Amino acid sequence: MLNVHLVPHTHDDVGWLKTVDQYFYGGRNDIQHAGVQYILDSVVGQLLQNPERRFIYVETAFFYRWWKNQPPSMQKAVRQLVDQGRLEFVNGGWCMSDEATTHYSAVIDQMTLGLRFLNDTFGPCGRPRVAWHIDPFGHAREHASMFAQMGYDGFFFGRLDYQDRTNRIRTLEQELLWRASESLEPPYADLFTGILPNGYNPPKGFCWDQSCDDAPIMDDPDLEDYNVDDVVQRFAAAANSQAMAYKTKHIIMTMGSDFQYENANLWYKNLDKLIRYVNTRQANGSQINVLYSTPSCYLQELHRANLTWTLKTDDFFPYADDAHNFWTGYFTSRPALKRYERVSNGRLQTCNQLEVLGGPSSRKGPFGAGDSETLREAMAVAQHHDAVSGTEKQHVANDYARRLANGWQHCQVVVSNSLAALSGSSAGRIYCDNLNVSACPLTEASKKFSVNVYNSLARPVVWPVRLPVNASAYTVLDATGTPVDCQVSVCFRPQLVNYLPTYARYRCLQMCPKGSTLSVCLRYNASDGKSSISDQASGAYIFRPNSSSPFIISCTAETESIQTPELQEVRQQFGPWVSQVIRLHSNSKALEMEWTVGPVPDPPRYHSPALSRLQTLEVTSWSHRKDFRPTWDLRQTEPVAGNYYPINSRAYIKDDKDQLTVVTDRSQGGSSIHDGSLEIMLHRRLLHDDWRGVGEPLNEMSGVFPLGLVVRGRLLLSLTPPALAADAHRPLAQENVLQPLLSFTEGGPPPGSLLEVCALVGFSGLQAALPPAVHLLTLSQWGQDSLLIRLEHQFQTKESKEHSVPFTVNLQVYTQYTHICTWEPLGTHIHTLFPSQSIINLFMVYLIGKDSVRRPTDNSYPMQGS
Repeated sequence: MLNVHLVPHTHDDVGWLKTVDQYFYGGRNDIQHAGVQYILDSVVGQLLQNPERRFIYVETAFFYRWWKNQPPSMQKAVRQLVDQGRLEFVNGGWCMSDEATTHYSAVIDQMTLGLRFLNDTFGPCGRPRVAWHIDPFGHAREHASMFAQMGYDGFFFGRLDYQDRTNRIRTLEQELLWRASESLEPPYADLFTGILPNGYNPPKGFCWDQSCDDAPIMDDPDLEDYNVDDVVQRFAAAANSQAMAYKTKHIIMTMGSDFQYENANLWYKNLDKLIRYVNTRQANGSQINVLYSTPSCYLQELHRANLTWTLKTDDFFPYADDAHNFWTGYFTSRPALKRYERVSNGRLQTCNQLEVLGGPSSRKGPFGAGDSETLREAMAVAQHHDAVSGTEKQHVANDYARRLANGWQHCQVVVSNSLAALSGSSAGRIYCDNLNVSACPLTEASKKFSVNVYNSLARPVVWPVRLPVNASAYTVLDATGTPVDCQVSVCFRPQLVNYLPTYARYRCLQMCPKGSTLSVCLRYNASDGKSSISDQASGAYIFRPNSSSPFIISCTAETESIQTPELQEVRQQFGPWVSQVIRLHSNSKALEMEWTVGPVPDPPRYHSPALSRLQTLEVTSWSHRKDFRPTWDLRQTEPVAGNYYPINSRAYIKDDKDQLTVVTDRSQGGSSIHDGSLEIMLHRRLLHDDWRGVGEPLNEMSGVFPLGLVVRGRLLLSLTPPALAADAHRPLAQENVLQPLLSFTEGGPPPGSLLEVCALVGFSGLQAALPPAVHLLTLSQWGQDSLLIRLEHQFQTKESKEHSVPFTVNLQVYTQYTHICTWEPLGTHIHTLFPSQSIINLFMVYLIGKDSVRRPTDNSYPMQGS
């Protein structure tokens, strides 16, 4: 008997063509007809009418809004549906996150936010057992590893490369075991993974939503259009065809799609009939059984089949849906939003930490009432696969940025209150959020000011502080009154008044605590789709250059150099829209390359992406093989786009002697097209849409940049022997993600008093620094008297002789907190992690902070490589 599991569902993007608010309320239906609140209203009503019906829901950001607006009677009814398994939550994060452009720490936070709400509201029955990523554009091994560590039983997705799917259909390998970590002992990061048969849509001809035009089941024999026999016959053919591509006598069909079930009666009335009429044929020998089901029920049946599944250990990247349609452009699309999201992540971690360290007064103190929740929710929304990915409409991207900015305003109050409590000073604080363009009104106008530097890493860091000033000489003192090495130099920043990429001269104050590569700026011209080979154009999703050879932006550059004992700096102007500053600090082992790109010129036919290519002399390999996929024989049709991969935080190329590692400040796309080179795409501007639903070209402009977006960023380069590379790039990447937070106060301290910053510099949230292998991933409030602490072993197995070894963490805390969490078995001896605080109860829980795994007896946790 072939069992067909029908899974009614809706896919509700947390922003895409419309903003989150517009999608929830059903606004701007002139753009897209979609209203999530009406979907949930309708589905719950239909579930209550028939106890056989089932429904799954994914996006907690929307469900949370809907739940808050329901009366107690409706909340009681929904709890019963959840307890009975008729309404099942899958995935359960605040959103369905992207897997190429998100940072793992932000994904963990957004999953925690959604799953905590479900757990607090519905208890164990509300806990999702299945991860569900039906729409992201490729899938990362790291995500599967996190899902396994979060306690999921399985993972289902819809998109994979068209050649990969064809091969897996032929070999019956669309269901597999994903071994997602080389460092964690199996089965700690093993996850059953299923590839859905129709993406996430119903089989052709069986869509009964109000947005579809498939014929309903007309079952009155007296009707001229009676079609039961035809529907049953077509469904049996579809089921049998699908079954030929899977191993067991159970198959899954997703009955729903984007923003469907606003009129759930249409769906359920026809599904009820479909189940009844197909199953009735069993009396006549039919071997098909149809039932309402959920992914967890389907997964349970696969488990009972007790089969051996194919093993996979690599990513599902890059993704292509046809020969010339590689979804590798979004790795870089909207680079400014990608950077702002990454900066906001660092700010959220700082806000979380200071909320803990400052105590209750951090949330309500001399600067008013603040909270971390607003930024936490904005960051969670930004992880959506049409948010930080850069694949949304422009007004939606603006809304994501506005939410992040609003969240930071709320967190600034928390930070100011906490610093006031820790320092004993309630002096007003200023946060210069435009330092990336060398703008800070206070430092430019004041002759004397104080700078507070908060390091959110659990170890000391050396970080040069660069500030825009107007005087030619400054004296810089640390908290003890000791002079700090500094220099004043002329710096450049875009002159935004006339909107031209000319440069004004400003002075920069730089406070500096004590191989051979060549960078070339290039551009690809984008395909406009007018080709005899393919009509696919480049767009927000798709990267398709019209030539495999990029154009050199300029063979020469206007160059200026500065050399002092603290700093060597070379400034290069390649043209009116591309410049670069290369810096090497005296105490740094990494070379800094600060790039400024834009506005990308506006040619008459096409726009293009700009990239930086790092050319080395001898390095000849990188972590991905060109024109190769580990699990099938690739037929390469796009030699550039088909070799681009997401660079989430770093990329490297190496040979036996040297490894060149590049650490990025945001997610970007990159490749090694030629031996000994590593190219990273910095900026994109397109005239054409790529026909993947957005309906507008990726052409970012605003009142500030009416001629096109100007973007600035930086790359950090490290050249080391391969055996020592991880010792350099692991901490370097963490420093880049969690950069120190600067806050400023007007003037200096009163004569004869202690410097205000002295108390802060003398204060540490840790009694002792963590060792290099252990990273404090999370320190945040978890209820009134509880903390959530995540410790991470940041070295993979065998990548560092010194640090790729197990450690033991010993937590000793001396205040009354009842819940402290670590997640991944790592370790080193840290005898007094937090000063003046004590542990009453200590629980080991899953990565997302739920469900006690075990309770240690000695406050120690063994930890292995990440």
